Amino acid sequence: MSRFAVTGARGFLGWHLRAALQEGGVAVAGIPLGDAYDEGEAASALAGADRVIHAAGVNRGTDEEVLEGNAAFATQLASALRVTRTPPRVVVFANSIQAGNGSVYGEAKARAAAILADAASDVGAEFVDVLLPNLFGEHGRPFYNAVTATFSHLIAQGDTPRIETDRELELLHAQDAADVLRGAVPLAGMPALQRRETVSGLLRRLQRYAALYGRGEIPDVSDPFDRDLFNTYRSYTFPAQAPLDLTRHADPRGSFFEIIRSHGGPGQSSFSTTVPGVTRGDHFHRRKIERFTVLQGRARISLRRLYSEEVVSFEVSGEAPGAVDMPTMWAHNITNIGDDVLYTSFWTNDIFDPAHPDTIAEAV
Repeated sequence: MSRFAVTGARGFLGWHLRAALQEGGVAVAGIPLGDAYDEGEAASALAGADRVIHAAGVNRGTDEEVLEGNAAFATQLASALRVTRTPPRVVVFANSIQAGNGSVYGEAKARAAAILADAASDVGAEFVDVLLPNLFGEHGRPFYNAVTATFSHLIAQGDTPRIETDRELELLHAQDAADVLRGAVPLAGMPALQRRETVSGLLRRLQRYAALYGRGEIPDVSDPFDRDLFNTYRSYTFPAQAPLDLTRHADPRGSFFEIIRSHGGPGQSSFSTTVPGVTRGDHFHRRKIERFTVLQGRARISLRRLYSEEVVSFEVSGEAPGAVDMPTMWAHNITNIGDDVLYTSFWTNDIFDPAHPDTIAEAV
């Protein structure tokens, strides 16, 4: 099994990176920096690793905090690299397109890159400097990580965001950034994954998603950018918006209810029966949208955000139909808690591909 060492493993990008590495079966050794840094422990984590990815950084603060913080993190990692007996073959830096642009943040990132490049040269490792654009993704921190996180948070709360400066952004989903950092996508392939959008255009897209999803409908996600941006938005609606109420129409003939309205893109529906006491699932998805709808019987649907311990559960029944959409990078399962056979409908936004299943085993 491959093993990577990662700094900033508990941050926004680090969280996405760990999820991507888990799909690839890569073991991750986290390296705490700052006040928690221990050179011996860091050197041990680096020893024999195939690759180290430096994702830790200081994005907000005073000019001094940004400059000194980024340099200090890079210096700590460089020191550990120089003392480890078997350093990684590749040193990757999650840098920024702002590096060297004359801003305080740009100067801080450029300085950190130089520190790491020197250390990689000293230990005979390849240095890969990844100039990342504006990142967006599930569970970004509002008012800190990116404007997408702030807009999504505010819209999900029922507020109307204000645009102070409208400009064009170069956007990249955090899972795509993770694939580049881990080497699954070549650096030269990163521009094809990026998308240009204005701040006002980004806001309009998110508001359009919110209007549809507020009715339980799925927007057109045929474009991977829309899929990733919608997954980002709906991460801010969970668990408050779950389960989604479905209208049940009943008469002497029986009953009828609508499971899903999708406004574009591929999709696949499936159906299962589950005997009492049995659990299905225990996996997560990086990009796939999946909806569970109980048609008959009683079930408990449980979900857990990756690398956390809190479990969110819903009890649903065919008598009062409700749908639960699985947030990306949340482990989930469904258990028959009734006395009869459970009938469940499953819908995903893509057609299952055994070569790329996007279904990663993980117990809730």
